[in-house]
Amino acid sequence: MVRPISSAQKLRLMSDPLIRALDDYVVLEPGQPQQLLSAADTLTWLSDWLRKLDELPADLADQPDLTAAAQRLLDTACDLEISPGVTLQWFAVRLELPNR
Repeated sequence: MVRPISSAQKLRLMSDPLIRALDDYVVLEPGQPQQLLSAADTLTWLSDWLRKLDELPADLADQPDLTAAAQRLLDTACDLEISPGVTLQWFAVRLELPNR
């Protein structure tokens, strides 16, 4: 006899760790062609842009340095307004099919 699974017995599936393998990014700057960058180069790209700002956004002000602020952006966001109406964007991409 098959019994329905109660809400307390529902299986909790772990997400695929490949989703979190953020090795490459497409970065977009207004008026520029898209760029494909490694995670390290994307971090540098973000750090360079943060360095150009007059002041960091409020949610990054508590970071100890620009690299930490850039890493926080990379981990938690996908865009940064660098001036009113001008936004940078970055998106993680997978370049190779996963080996399974």
